[in-house]
Amino acid sequence: MADVAKLILGEKQYDFPVRIGTEGNRVIDIDGLFERTGHITLDYAFANTGGTTSKICFKEGETGDLGWLWYRGYPVEDIARNCDYLESAYLLIRGELPGAAQLAEFRGNIRRHTLLHDGMQTFFAAFPPHAHPMAILGSAVGALSIYCHDALDVSDPRQVELAGCHLLAKLPTIAAFGYKQSIGEPFIYPQNELSYCQNFLHMMFATPSEKYSMDPDFVEALNTMLVLYGDHGQNCSTTAVRTVGSSDVNLFACVSAGIWALWGDLHGASNVTFLNMLEHIREDGGNLEKYLELAKSPNAKFHLKGLGHGSYKNCDPRARFAQGIFHRLLERHPQRDPVFDLALKMEDAVTRDPFFVERHLFPNLEFYSGLIFRIIGIPKQMFTALFAIGRLPGWIAHWAEVHDTENRRLYRSRQLYLGPPKRAFIPLDKR
Repeated sequence: MADVAKLILGEKQYDFPVRIGTEGNRVIDIDGLFERTGHITLDYAFANTGGTTSKICFKEGETGDLGWLWYRGYPVEDIARNCDYLESAYLLIRGELPGAAQLAEFRGNIRRHTLLHDGMQTFFAAFPPHAHPMAILGSAVGALSIYCHDALDVSDPRQVELAGCHLLAKLPTIAAFGYKQSIGEPFIYPQNELSYCQNFLHMMFATPSEKYSMDPDFVEALNTMLVLYGDHGQNCSTTAVRTVGSSDVNLFACVSAGIWALWGDLHGASNVTFLNMLEHIREDGGNLEKYLELAKSPNAKFHLKGLGHGSYKNCDPRARFAQGIFHRLLERHPQRDPVFDLALKMEDAVTRDPFFVERHLFPNLEFYSGLIFRIIGIPKQMFTALFAIGRLPGWIAHWAEVHDTENRRLYRSRQLYLGPPKRAFIPLDKR
């Protein structure tokens, strides 16, 4: 007999089924709770609530010494080690690893759509020089629905596929154009004979007067980081994409919503806050020990950035992989940068100090991603745009899953109202 959870309200008992996931994770299925009992659950920030089932990503970080992260059943380490970004994207979006012919066709479809409509030149020109690249990215992706009018019908599989191709192809172009706009340099158009990551670095750093020479180590590191960003379950930005997508709006609008959610310091911008912290410590004399002790003080308002993760009570598998990339890059490309010296000291200290070890405050993905991007030469204001490019395949996959769900419905959570009771209106002359 299947397990059930029993809810007792007064003298009545209600049974709700317990469902078991692929890897044994268990949930109490309370679908129909309000209709049957007249009650809802209160779960702040949905920390204990599963709003959907999914076949895309599995992560486990509550038990054991190491965390797990799988893309469609494959450990993320295997994907990062063996696949480039577009092969990983195919897996997340289509559900299976592609054959050689499928991958070649997928790459070709994306390559054909890297250019932006020329009318968007005026769109970029309208932004002031100080505009943040993420503001430009979110706005421009929403504007794609104007220019990609042949990819808006959410009920047409061909148009949905085309919308995904447009986004995968154009997001690096938009991000690079936004950066060029912010520094006052001319746009560099995509070169489709280059690989995905080569093309992005070319558009970022080349100028009409000087060709950009790409270091293969940097190209490989950027590719791997984008793969590691590919998906991470029902996080803030993915939930935004799924929620907006449930209204049947086009994919461009939904990805734009994901970009806005990702921009926050508590989500996609956390590697920026980590580097800002290291730079502050450097400017304060470089005394890392002072800040380690501040973080350990019971009354401290200071918290070390770049440590721990809400989804992993142990080690983030992506961070383990990114750690190797960071150390290899630093070995091959030595840096005269005190920020890297501070990062290495902090990495060593928190992995030895019982205070941090016992609390599982290990360096997370954002600890290493910011350092890797800094070595490559990518400015801090572009870090979150790179996160968005990496997370894009996951967003597309989750948007599609919302539309393929059998019991599909509009996302609409309930609330517990704690405001004033009903009261009589007071005319303006008597207030």
